Order: sequence, then C-alpha cells, then structure tokens
Amino acid sequence: MLSVEVAGLKLENPVALASGILGSKKSSLVEIAKFAGAVVTKSVGIEKREGYKNPCVINQKCGVINAVGLASPGAKVFSEELKEISIKKPLIVSLFAPNPENFALLVDYFPFASAFELNLSCPHAKKLGMSIGVDEKAVESCVKAVKDATDKPVFAKLTPNVTDITKIGLAAEKGGADAVVAVNTLKAISIDIYSKKAVLSNIVGGISGKAIKSIALRCVWDLYEVLDIPIIGCGGISNWIDVLEFIMAGASFVQIGSAFYNSLRTIEGIVKSLEDYLYSKNERVKDLIGVAHGGV
Repeated sequence: MLSVEVAGLKLENPVALASGILGSKKSSLVEIAKFAGAVVTKSVGIEKREGYKNPCVINQKCGVINAVGLASPGAKVFSEELKEISIKKPLIVSLFAPNPENFALLVDYFPFASAFELNLSCPHAKKLGMSIGVDEKAVESCVKAVKDATDKPVFAKLTPNVTDITKIGLAAEKGGADAVVAVNTLKAISIDIYSKKAVLSNIVGGISGKAIKSIALRCVWDLYEVLDIPIIGCGGISNWIDVLEFIMAGASFVQIGSAFYNSLRTIEGIVKSLEDYLYSKNERVKDLIGVAHGGV
C-alpha cells in the first residue's frame, strides 16, 4: 500500500529525509530512519569546506532561510562517519563538486551508498550547486560523469531559480539521470531594520519550508509533463496532504526537510495518516503517481 520503487530502490513508504537539514548528527539520522522510506545525507565534497560564518540560518513564520555554504568535513572523513551509522533503509549520499571530474571522483568514497544525489541547486555556494545547475550542458555533463563512474542510481537535484525547470530536467535525463529531485531552495534574503543590514553573513541564502510548497509542486507538475524518468518531490512538505499533492502531481516519492525543526518524528505521523487515507480508499501510493494530470 505504501511501498514504492524508484530506479531499483525499494522504499517501504514514500517519505524520505531531505539532504542537509540535520547535518550528519548520527542519533538524528538513526531516529528518522526508523520511520522514513529512505535517508539522504547532507551534501559532501572531496575537500573539507568551512561554509559561511554565523548568522547562517534564519527561522521565519513561512519557512527557513539558510546560507550554511555547503559546510562539509570532506569525503574521506564523512565516509568514515557514515560507516558508523546503522541504517536499514536506502542511504542516498548527496554530492557537490565544481565540475564533472570531481563529481565522478566522489563516488569511490561511498561504496555503501544505495544511490547518489547530485547537488546541482544550492543557491548560495559560489561556483557550486546552482552555479552549475542553471546550465543545461553542465548538468548533462555532471550527471553523465557520475553515471559513468558508478552502477548505483543517480538523482539530479534541480534548482527552481530558473525560467524553465523542464529544460534542466531534460538535460539531466539526457545525461542519464535515473530520477530528478524537485526542488532545492529559492534565493532569498532578510534585512534587520535596526542595524539596517542584511541578516545573513552571506547576504543571500535559500528559503525552504511552507513558503515554497506551491512553487515546488508546480515544478514537479511541469517536469512530469515532459520527463520519462521518475521525479522525487521536495520543498515545503509538512503533512500527509502535502505528500499526496506531490504524488498526484507526479512525484514517485518525496523528501522532507524543514518540517523536522518541529519534531524528529514528523515522518511517523505523516506515514500513519497516509496509511489511514490509503486504507480508507483501498488505494496504493504507486497508483496515485501523476493521477492529477488525467483530468487536464
């Protein structure tokens, strides 16, 4: 009833942890994995990266603005950290790099990964993430390089900060992506009226949470109209109704991030409500993927 399969990955339910929201805190990842269908790690690069100075996260009523700056311990250290965590669910390792060659090198550090998610969408890291992800040729090249380097599924995480996300999605598909993740955060800022300055040390960050839900949902819808590969929904999902909206718009499963600021057991409640809904309708998740398009 709840199970789904994407690119050979079998998830017992369609709700996964999104990349980055909880860093690499071992206890949190293990706790969430008890209820999640899959777990996505924070993004990691080959070399250690400090990220931006505080303040780098702002909580707002409508969501969270962050400019952490892709802080990372480096691939070798992070690989050792992950090996110490016992997670009996698909473990999707998120990667970032400045070019196709470095993306390809990263996969060898994580032979235990169930799949790889390419961060082609972080909106505040210079020469990384979105800087690559707005260029169709660069997206295609990065995906192809990783596909050539591994037999594991490769997911491309897309940015909503483009005029037409379908062009980027098609580039990822052309490069051989097994699925796309839609979407990462939207560029945003906050200003302190007393200091008369931008709050974030980097000035510009990315907003996640409820503020971007409808935008992310529209991106999933548009991508479903043109892609032949699966779509993984992400952005502002905080309850079971949101999950169903994304699935009916075309997502094969979803990722949840900012909602975990409320509780590490957020997924548990969502999955239980999904199960109750499906039982009452005598339906399965996989049969609801993209059904909203049937009425258009």
